[in-house]
Amino acid sequence: MNITREQSIGSIVADDYRAAAVLTAYGIDFCCKGGRTVEEVCRTKDIDPETLARDIDQVLARDTSDGADFKHWTLARLVDHIEQVHHHYVEQRVPVLQQYLEKLCKVHGERHPELFEIRDEFNGCAAAMAVHMKKEELVLFPFIKLLEKALREGGAPPLPHFGTVNNPVRMMMEDHDAEGERFRRIEMLSWGYANQPDGCTTYSTAMHMLRELEENLHKHIHLENNILFPRAVAMESAL
Repeated sequence: MNITREQSIGSIVADDYRAAAVLTAYGIDFCCKGGRTVEEVCRTKDIDPETLARDIDQVLARDTSDGADFKHWTLARLVDHIEQVHHHYVEQRVPVLQQYLEKLCKVHGERHPELFEIRDEFNGCAAAMAVHMKKEELVLFPFIKLLEKALREGGAPPLPHFGTVNNPVRMMMEDHDAEGERFRRIEMLSWGYANQPDGCTTYSTAMHMLRELEENLHKHIHLENNILFPRAVAMESAL
């Protein structure tokens, strides 16, 4: 994104709503005070405009892996990708979205009571995903890496406390189903992530971010359910 010092903060989000997360992290109000220029905001908050522009560009360019041949990656590389791209994405987006949804409930909740249900559903998802990802990062993913190392080096297979990799894999897939269903409810409650005629910039941004999070979750689940987990199960059987 070509950000200039004369550009308004609101126009940056209008051009690409993913920039909203960066602006929020810097404490920049792009909604009610979105008419201020980049130069004005950066001077007021003592932010280097070039640093702000670079941070926004990094967020917009982070996930460029849609064309990658994941099926032929090593499992260690695939695990690292899932953690660095998808887990990191969830960790960055969740607190921003929680902040936006809380604000929407306060400002628009009286006219749009469905926002309270959306907020509660999303908070439930956030809590469940935090636990889910830690289980993967601390238990399942390290074991998968050990499986691959044993197969590659001809060593003895690891002996996990959970018996077989099928057990945590089954639990993770059940979690995936539950969160997929939760997002289907959020999509229904939000009328397909639609902005409302009386919605503010935060409203439209929150809906866009919810849609994007669901799309990212779909990629995340695909990589695990359809590639990582079946290969890990097959690798354990081979050992």
